[in-house]
Amino acid sequence: MKTSRLSLAVIAGAAVFLCFVIQAADGANPDPKPTTPQESRTPATSGNGLANPIPSVEIQEPSGELSLRQALGLAFARNPDLAAFSWEVRSGDARILQAGLIPNPELGVEFENFLGSEPSRRFETLETTLSISQLVELGGKRAARIGLASSEKEVSLWDYEAKRADVAAEVAKSFVEVLSAQDRLALAEELAHLSKEVLNSVAARVVAGKISPVEETKASVAWSISGIDLERAKLALEGARKRLAATWGSASPVFSKAVGQLDRLTPIPPLEVLADRISRNPDVARWAAEIEQRRAVLAQDCAERIPNVTISAGIRRFRELEDTTFVAGATIPLPLFNRNQGKILESQYRISKAEREREAAGNKVLAALSDTYQALASGYVEATTLKVAVLPGAQSAFEATSEGFRQGKFGYLEVLDAQRTLFEAIR
Repeated sequence: MKTSRLSLAVIAGAAVFLCFVIQAADGANPDPKPTTPQESRTPATSGNGLANPIPSVEIQEPSGELSLRQALGLAFARNPDLAAFSWEVRSGDARILQAGLIPNPELGVEFENFLGSEPSRRFETLETTLSISQLVELGGKRAARIGLASSEKEVSLWDYEAKRADVAAEVAKSFVEVLSAQDRLALAEELAHLSKEVLNSVAARVVAGKISPVEETKASVAWSISGIDLERAKLALEGARKRLAATWGSASPVFSKAVGQLDRLTPIPPLEVLADRISRNPDVARWAAEIEQRRAVLAQDCAERIPNVTISAGIRRFRELEDTTFVAGATIPLPLFNRNQGKILESQYRISKAEREREAAGNKVLAALSDTYQALASGYVEATTLKVAVLPGAQSAFEATSEGFRQGKFGYLEVLDAQRTLFEAIR
């Protein structure tokens, strides 16, 4: 019994000793403290100002008017693709936690010198060794693992930022489509109303015997076509509303109307000003984090060159001598052949590749910006011309032709042509 108690005491002492040794060898690597996401109405931010994809308080879709700001808020809070990133961030925190853990100790039991030939035929010469061993990581491996896990999380945050920008662009495009569909519906309703007024006017003149009944038939056909356009505009608006609602994961829109001004023209900033902002584009900015992540891989590969040490301590019981002794040992691999040269060289090449890919991404974004800017500048000139010159002229011509038709100065074809010109300009 005394021997058993002594053995347990020795094992406990060896465990405490190993704990001190591990802390001394790895004291520069504190345990990571994963961040605790806090729910908020606005996205939390990481250390570099990136939005942290954590679930926010539920935002309800308004049942009345919907602004672009509200649509963006709904999409950022409820878009299914963005919601998946909250779990990716938590996975990054879990990887950081796992990277900071030290290896588990190992408990070993060995039995020697028994069931042999005389005098060890039975158990008289049995030797029992009870030991505990611990792998001690050297070369900063734990710190390298934590650094790699942290850099991987940073890359995932930039990927989230890029996806967030894509969602914002999709929402803006869908919102403008809804506004445009609303205007087209209003235009179709006005066209149907005007076509009905023209039909009534033509019918009155036919009854008065001033024009041929053929003109009434033409006006009736134009009114029927305007009714078809009206139904088509209603269906197009419903489709645009559903596409917009789908950006925040809704199958059926609740809002009654999107509010915005499509006819408001804002001056375009110079191309040089926009080009200076390319570095903030998530598709470009993420490469800085990507390069840091690959450097963290290189740091880990360099740390793997340093062999680890396994230390052990325990007791050995000699049954034949009725004696107990202490045993201790240490093992270390000899880095004679494998010093992780291949992995280190591979990591260096991958860093060089990432630097070239960052340059390519910047050039690609710059080319896309140039093409988009030219299209935007052309559209701005066209919209300005339509608003300042074409629309007022077409409106004035239509009103004058309509009034002249009622007075018998113009025929129906002139009214129809002026009406078509006006609505083509508005579209």
